Amino acid sequence: MKLLVDTHTHTVASGHAYSTLRENALLAAQKGLEAFCCTDHGPGLAGSAPDYILSVLQGVPDTLEGVRMIRGCELNIKTYDGGVDLSHKYIEKTEFLIASMHEVVIAPGTEEQNTAALVGVLQNPYVDAVGHPGNPHYPVHIEEVVDAAKRCDKLIEINSHSFSHRKGSDRICPQFIRLCKQKDVRITVSSDAHICYNVGDFEDAVRALEAESFPEELIVSRDLQAFREYLEERKRRICQ
Repeated sequence: MKLLVDTHTHTVASGHAYSTLRENALLAAQKGLEAFCCTDHGPGLAGSAPDYILSVLQGVPDTLEGVRMIRGCELNIKTYDGGVDLSHKYIEKTEFLIASMHEVVIAPGTEEQNTAALVGVLQNPYVDAVGHPGNPHYPVHIEEVVDAAKRCDKLIEINSHSFSHRKGSDRICPQFIRLCKQKDVRITVSSDAHICYNVGDFEDAVRALEAESFPEELIVSRDLQAFREYLEERKRRICQ
């Protein structure tokens, strides 16, 4: 399985990452990627860039070092009903949005609360995927989250970084993979790179997907053509 789009990467604008946008683009090109999303953290996470960083991204070329750069953000879920930390003024400037739960923004709740947060944020028309939902610090009712993604025609992120950096994710992520396959729910696969050398690093996620014989047609990040088709679908959804 060869995936050509990385939908979750960070730059120095996130405050705790180490590489510039150009450095990420250079490594993406070296690794043969066709596109990557710049998804720096929303302003609710201490040390991250202010919300106007998304306006700055509007002046960046669509293609960097021969690789398509997609303007995005990793929103922080800040309430158990799925509220996020970025105003509509800036949300509408994005091309792709991930929404995730982080301990420094929202304390881990009960399974019911964590599930409600993910289900709620999936109902936001601008949000495309829930980020690292296999994080064991935020236990959820997995089937409810997958069913919500199905109803909303949204994506479940399979975050390769989680397998090695969020202890216990290697047991939970395969459950998401299995249910997404069973229910024909689309996914996106990401590196969650915080340094340029990890851009396009999908090894752990791909291993888990191949173990479940996951169909590539359900992976919107498999190549740029498939991802462009999803982005066009996104535009139609938002305009409804």
